[in-house]
Amino acid sequence: MPADTERKAVEFVGLIVKQMGLALEARAESTADGVRINLDGEGGEALLAHKGEGLQALQHIVDTAFRRQLGERRLLIDCMGYRRDKDNELRQMARHLADRAKATGDEQNIGPLNSYERRIVHLAVAEDPDVTSESIGDAAVKTVVISKKNKR
Repeated sequence: MPADTERKAVEFVGLIVKQMGLALEARAESTADGVRINLDGEGGEALLAHKGEGLQALQHIVDTAFRRQLGERRLLIDCMGYRRDKDNELRQMARHLADRAKATGDEQNIGPLNSYERRIVHLAVAEDPDVTSESIGDAAVKTVVISKKNKR
């Protein structure tokens, strides 16, 4: 992502949280997929209430505002490590369900998940060559099915 786009995104996020009356500082961090904008400071709990609905709404606004500039790159908004911790929990759950699928031979379901969450699950499952995953369902919120690969 161009440095100018990254800077504009950080300023945009900072302006939004300031207008919300939150004393949060926005900092950019480069990741393998793009840029993570971390928000830290006073009042972050307002974005994290109700299972992070405010953070999800902020993510949607930023995605919409910067969609053209980003292309295939990702711009992820996090607040006080909330998303990072949730992502780690989701990876652990995906690995646990992959182990259960291998042990029992039964399909394991996780979801409903949005596209970002499904991607995390698929990447975690892909680390194990004995299992596979697929998304099923309609619309933006789908379930991921994890199953043991058939050895021939």
